[in-house]
Amino acid sequence: MSVIDTLVGLVERLYYETEGYADNPSDAQLWYNRGYANGVIAFLRARGDEDKLNGIQPDAADLYKRDVIMAWHKAYHHGVEMGEKESGEVFTKHN
Repeated sequence: MSVIDTLVGLVERLYYETEGYADNPSDAQLWYNRGYANGVIAFLRARGDEDKLNGIQPDAADLYKRDVIMAWHKAYHHGVEMGEKESGEVFTKHN
């Protein structure tokens, strides 16, 4: 299995596990995981591998723009940053 396939599988799993995350603002881990999945998607898109996502569409980048002071917003965006960063690190290390 390629690194890209592994990352796609991670996105699929995280999207499944975080379904309904917006209804749970008190669960920061859920929000972080959803953000992480979107960070991985951003990495895949930047590489031109969006077609491998099997139709998964990321949350809009500005979806929570007005909520910057909320803890769940911070968890979500930290997840986005880490998902993109760590995907790049894993890809570089294994390719």
